[in-house]
Amino acid sequence: MALKMPLFNERIYAPYKIAALVEVLSEQGIAPADSLKGSGVAEEAIYDATALTSVRQYAAVCSNAVSLSTDPATPFKTGSRLHLSAYGMYGYALMSCLSLRDYFRLGVKYHSLATPTLTIEWHEYENEAVWTFPDASNPVPSMEIKRFLIEQQFTQHVTHLQDVFGRSCPPTKACFSYAAPAHASLYEQYLGCPCVFDHDQCELHYDSSILEQKPHLAHRLTATVLQETCDRLIGQAKVSSGISGEVYQMMMQTPGAFPDMETVAEKLHMTTRNLRRKLQDEGTSFVAITDDVRCSLAIEYLKTTIMSTDDIALLLGFSEPTNFRRAFKRWTGKTTRDYRQG
Repeated sequence: MALKMPLFNERIYAPYKIAALVEVLSEQGIAPADSLKGSGVAEEAIYDATALTSVRQYAAVCSNAVSLSTDPATPFKTGSRLHLSAYGMYGYALMSCLSLRDYFRLGVKYHSLATPTLTIEWHEYENEAVWTFPDASNPVPSMEIKRFLIEQQFTQHVTHLQDVFGRSCPPTKACFSYAAPAHASLYEQYLGCPCVFDHDQCELHYDSSILEQKPHLAHRLTATVLQETCDRLIGQAKVSSGISGEVYQMMMQTPGAFPDMETVAEKLHMTTRNLRRKLQDEGTSFVAITDDVRCSLAIEYLKTTIMSTDDIALLLGFSEPTNFRRAFKRWTGKTTRDYRQG
């Protein structure tokens, strides 16, 4: 299961990550004004429940941290402070899910609500479950900042799983796609597992036996309500942001009659090449949006109608019902029958 990145400039996130990093830097004698310099975030806003910030603003504070801090443990300390309770609906939805497998799945599905700085995926194998970070090797904006983000992200994962599990649940192994830094000993100290450097990609490994475990705050009704809330929040962000939001709205206006890319580009008064580039800049693609709209409609039809899956497949533009069933399993991790019965 994979997640596409949200828009970097959209101010849709509470500033809890910025607040945590500013606090860590303050303890090192770095003034909040210096930590926030160039980010466009005012010092009084970082504890304002109504303030909204963007991924780019958080990345700017991380860049300041790299420049100003002499403590290599800064990203680890920040990740250790970011408990799921700070993440609002997203965090509580994860804490109330019914199994750690659901936690892994929902962690990816709702990651766009968590001021994400890295793309995440997870894969289940026979004996282990593995988080991967496919863009972690990209040296943009700089490898130093990217490593800072990876160190914080990995520590967040360990902190969050401990929050959900109710006790320590360290990975079996952590892998990094770069050479061991001078402060490599901090990795094992904060992650609680063996760490491997110069690996093919960045990964966090867990024993697959934990996937059947039940989170200590698991609650069926709470999980359902909070997950529906997260779905609405993601939906609102999708249809209100940039060119991709306009494409979403256009697709949802005519469900079942999906326009091709050329038609959409013409309605937006641009070339297909420009549309493709603008969507890429926003972290998505025309195919991804079409898939997302189809998935949303499929879920709605399965939940609210008695139409057969063959009829739903036809409405969604699939030439063969088997292709629809296969796509639905890829989108949701469930068969259409399981989803409807659930």
